[in-house]
Amino acid sequence: MCAPRFTVVVLRFSVEPRLCTVPGRFSCAGSVGLRNRRCASVRQAVVWCYRGGSISAEPRINDRIRVPEVRLVGPSGEQVGIVPLAKALELAQEYDLDLVEVAANARPPVCKLMDYGKFKYESAMKAREARKNQAHTVIKEMKLRPKIDPHDYDTKKGHVVRFLKQGDKVKITIMFRGREQSRPELGFRLLQRLASDVEELGFIESNPKQDGRNMIMVLGPHKKKTEAMAEAREAQAARKAERQGVSAEETSEAPVAEAPADAPAETPEA
Repeated sequence: MCAPRFTVVVLRFSVEPRLCTVPGRFSCAGSVGLRNRRCASVRQAVVWCYRGGSISAEPRINDRIRVPEVRLVGPSGEQVGIVPLAKALELAQEYDLDLVEVAANARPPVCKLMDYGKFKYESAMKAREARKNQAHTVIKEMKLRPKIDPHDYDTKKGHVVRFLKQGDKVKITIMFRGREQSRPELGFRLLQRLASDVEELGFIESNPKQDGRNMIMVLGPHKKKTEAMAEAREAQAARKAERQGVSAEETSEAPVAEAPADAPAETPEA
């Protein structure tokens, strides 16, 4: 642990007000008399104390704990009580475990006997599972034209269906150009048609509204993002199991080549 360093800086302020700065440390502005601006000299001492070393979010363990006594918790969660630090370290060595500071702000700090390596591994796995199951709301966007071709409409609708099955919201934008801006009913009818085609998967979360040259509507899915992710994982596991089953059947049904019974035995050459 790095020892605290003390820096004493003495600043002299002249008649003219100016900014006195020490790079990377602090900054302060000089001051003089406000009425007569007499010649004055102000001496100021600034003491800055800091501790070196990087800041770590990990708890202190074993010899890194620097307190006279701790409130000790046993390996099974039992309360041992307030004991000196030396005795707690002896118990940790006796149980072949680590002394981990779990509540540093308590008075005295709370420490627990545990296998710190195993604890870190389990914590990392729990955090990984939490991130894996975490669902983020995503808004997909699909752009259409009022006079869209039927084939293009089917393709765009397929993308919207896929997004809604994944549990994502879809923002549908109708783009008007030129004289099409005078016919907003074309875009409105197209949005209503699309909403009716995908009503089994989603609903109209935001009604169609004009936004400059565009008309916008937002579709929301009936299923939540977490449910869609769970169904996707189940389907992926089923496909994987099916592929493994098919490969196992092909391996078991593969014919084994047998030598004919009437074939003469090969004699080794001398």
